[in-house]
Amino acid sequence: MFMLEKALGPPIDFVEGRNGAASTTWIIQGALWLIPASILTFCGLWLQHDPDALHSLSSWGLSPSSSSLILAGILTASYGSGGMLLNGAAMHIVPELGGTKLASEKNASLMSLIWTLAVVVLIIGANKPEILGIKVLLIATGLLLLSGLAVIVNMLLTAASRSRKMPLPAWMMIIGMIAGPLSAVSVVISGSLDTGTGQWLATRLSASSFSLMVAGAVLYAASRGSGNPLWSRSLAAVTLAGTILTINSGGFFDGEVAANFLGVDSAAFQPSRNEVIAGSFLLALSLIPAIALSANVLATMRGDDVFMENPDSPGMPEINLAAIMLVPLSIGALFVHTDHLTGTNQFTEIQTTLLLMGVWLIFVPASLGSTLCIFPEVSGRNVLSVNRSRWAFWLMTAGSFGLIFTMMSDFSEMSLAEVSVEEQAPISNRLKVLGSILFYGTVIGSIYHCLNMISGSFRGSIVGDDSASVSSTSISSPFRLTKETTVRKILAQREGKLDTVVIPEKTTEAPGSPTEL
Repeated sequence: MFMLEKALGPPIDFVEGRNGAASTTWIIQGALWLIPASILTFCGLWLQHDPDALHSLSSWGLSPSSSSLILAGILTASYGSGGMLLNGAAMHIVPELGGTKLASEKNASLMSLIWTLAVVVLIIGANKPEILGIKVLLIATGLLLLSGLAVIVNMLLTAASRSRKMPLPAWMMIIGMIAGPLSAVSVVISGSLDTGTGQWLATRLSASSFSLMVAGAVLYAASRGSGNPLWSRSLAAVTLAGTILTINSGGFFDGEVAANFLGVDSAAFQPSRNEVIAGSFLLALSLIPAIALSANVLATMRGDDVFMENPDSPGMPEINLAAIMLVPLSIGALFVHTDHLTGTNQFTEIQTTLLLMGVWLIFVPASLGSTLCIFPEVSGRNVLSVNRSRWAFWLMTAGSFGLIFTMMSDFSEMSLAEVSVEEQAPISNRLKVLGSILFYGTVIGSIYHCLNMISGSFRGSIVGDDSASVSSTSISSPFRLTKETTVRKILAQREGKLDTVVIPEKTTEAPGSPTEL
């Protein structure tokens, strides 16, 4: 420990206890997990139309299939990337809104290593569920629970030492952390864990954990990045209450993943008539918090040029994308899950593709955008290149929208199955090829984002250096006026002060006149 404290470089963050070290550690590791998550998903999509593409790995004793690689990619994106990004964001948002400091920076930093180890075990378990008679995913559950409980205690101690009333986004993130373990315990106590309905319900309840954390992160980041106050606290309360009281439509619908996580045998899904009615009703109600969150985020970002042109908030495009796609994909997931719950099973083929779209068009952009927005505050440095961040956004977005072609292929196969055509249509295979090729843009975009954040944490411009003013009439970083704005929005910028010099972007030979704000 003595040698580690005296060492130079990133490992010192684990023992130094510097303010913001824990949040930075979790965020950087979450960004790193974006790369394997996108690569695993890309390989899974490619094997859908070329099953022998990775046949050479059999010489090492590996025989990955498309379904196992896609499952590994989803788990890595959910727990490795999104989970670590959201935990890192919570370690900054909760103390910031509570007017206090994180209870233990050292403990939080060390817990990130256990969480990372759990994600590695998840990847192994997705491809080999059992090794030497041991259920691998159950080990991952234990590691996630150990790390998660330590983070929850840390957050509760931080909230207990708050010096002011905390807004709803902070409580959303705390309740979201607690929701995961509590939902699993509630299903176990109810005795329904050995039934297919209980396993299906466990998957739905655990999805609420990530939903609440995402809601808290994007509401804070949308307000912080745009400089606008939260548009509606009532809608934020509806999002919180609605997510708790309804059944989330995200995630797999067969419950097998939840069974493997908890180390029990997967049971047949045979809900009773009352369970079908109650489940369908609560699934339909889950659209209310989704619509409330989307409307609140988009309205909070209103009136600002934050979609692509605000250099101080590179995460705003990702948050905007997630808010826009939340409602249509939630409606699609509602139809698919209701179809499965009622036993119709007409949309079973598109469930995996729809889940991938939810992960890469809502969950990952929301968690990544939120952390990009608060990254300068946490690390003390800006990302290395705003332009690279913009390119990474477009690459990831274009690649994720390529999943639409994969879904078109799924619909094509469903139509052929209904008319009992055994041969696969050439158009279906071509659409899968196109979808997987486009998704490669997501892989490149993930690498761009990861390198941009890591490089920025070491070589990015220091926050505040370019905003130091020498006098009331001279400022080193003036506010460039490109369109109509308000004094409130100028003051909301990180450099905004009463002595900020406002400079029009365009100059002409006409006589000068005062700038109207």
